[in-house]
Amino acid sequence: MTAGARPRTRGFVGHDGILLTADVWGEASSPPLVLLHGGGQTRHAWHRTGPRLATLGWRVVAPDLRGHGTSQWSAGGDYDLGLFAEDVRALVAALGGRPVLIGASLGGLSALLAAGEAPRAAIRALVLVDVAHRPDPHGVRRIVDFMRHRPEGFASPGEAAATVSAHLPHRPRTDDIEGIRRNLRRHGDRWVWHWDPRLLDSFEGRTDPPGMAERLLAAARHADVPILLVRGGISDVVREDIAEQFCDRVPHARRVDVADAGHMVAGDRNEHFIDAIIPFLEGIG
Repeated sequence: MTAGARPRTRGFVGHDGILLTADVWGEASSPPLVLLHGGGQTRHAWHRTGPRLATLGWRVVAPDLRGHGTSQWSAGGDYDLGLFAEDVRALVAALGGRPVLIGASLGGLSALLAAGEAPRAAIRALVLVDVAHRPDPHGVRRIVDFMRHRPEGFASPGEAAATVSAHLPHRPRTDDIEGIRRNLRRHGDRWVWHWDPRLLDSFEGRTDPPGMAERLLAAARHADVPILLVRGGISDVVREDIAEQFCDRVPHARRVDVADAGHMVAGDRNEHFIDAIIPFLEGIG
């Protein structure tokens, strides 16, 4: 399989019967690995990571989380973190084979709760991509403000791409309009982001709710698997001191930084991200 191989599409059933769409790369006989994107993204955030990991011998599954991409939206607009964790448990049970979970931001938080709170998902290892037990509120506010920006949408995918470039000035500007288009949907004669706008109601005011840091640390300690925290070297969401504190309080966790990457590590520096996780993946057998 080449790094540019097109994925297969597969459906899964999440918690309470919600339908989830996933891209799959790799051989059916290979060990499973699940890529979980961040809030406001889609499975296409992993369009370069998935095929590369498949060439390394993994069966890679990248779902759209509920309310994102072509997965179903929550009927009542409920996007509590616990529901995302239940979806991860359902995915793990459907795949079998004790998959590795790699989760960015919201995907990482969901994976952490699924792995560390009862009933604990049967996984082999956990990679947290620029997420720990406590975010920097200024970084989170910047992301939420971007998600709230331009509710009317865009005239074209190119206009959306220009908006992303302004939001991420550290990232080289891309001409990959098709990549942006996969994260948009048509709404009349406009293009809007491919996620349920009601997600923002769940995010608003809940960036660091009382007791959440302790809950996440407890989940990390109870997750009886190796944990790797991959921090973006210039992230404004996971500060260096918070990453250090997480690893100090979770004995089986270790950390690696990806230089010149912000919060969206794989999107910013995909090859460096893969280089950072390969030793960890090789070490878990």
